[in-house]
Amino acid sequence: MVSHTTWLRYLARRFEYSLALSYKSYEHGTITNREVGDNFWKTFFQGKMTFLHWNKGEEMAPTIAPEGGTLLVRKLPDADPRRVFVGDVVVMKDPEKSDNYLVRRLAAMEGYEMVSKDEKDEPFVLEKDQCWVLADNDKLKPKEAKDSRLFGPVSMDDIIGRVLYCLRTAVDHGPVQNSHFSMQKDLPVLEVELDVDEMAKNHKA
Repeated sequence: MVSHTTWLRYLARRFEYSLALSYKSYEHGTITNREVGDNFWKTFFQGKMTFLHWNKGEEMAPTIAPEGGTLLVRKLPDADPRRVFVGDVVVMKDPEKSDNYLVRRLAAMEGYEMVSKDEKDEPFVLEKDQCWVLADNDKLKPKEAKDSRLFGPVSMDDIIGRVLYCLRTAVDHGPVQNSHFSMQKDLPVLEVELDVDEMAKNHKA
């Protein structure tokens, strides 16, 4: 059973999420100044802050099993340095296939100096709103891992969510290891919105 304290923290997260999403819609011109309030309350009272995503492949093993996993993903209104952190496992648009999504770990963000193991490659600094993502499976070569070693820096705007929980089988599931700060922020969301039975029903394995 979820405690009152957890519910209050969860509602605070919903408030923050609804406010950020409404402001983003206003900035992009999809809603008018008069519609901001209605949009905020609609987002606050309706729907969830999470969604389910199926992921398969060796790239994120052992975090996600090669044979696949059903993931609980927290929606992010904006992927900026205040909301995502190095160490987070994120769902992002595939830079090479816009209708596809990848799950990778955030390894570096804007301002980080990137130094290659290959001495022929010049060091460079990630620019504003850029990030570097890597697969968890360090046994894979860059082409097999399909991460920033292959396609380079990616835009933070391509990140749509952070993975909170992974169900590999009905008896093998648990939280995903993210940055300490993100795990603290996501805990009330996880406690309120996690439904293992629903995840098991949607599992494709």
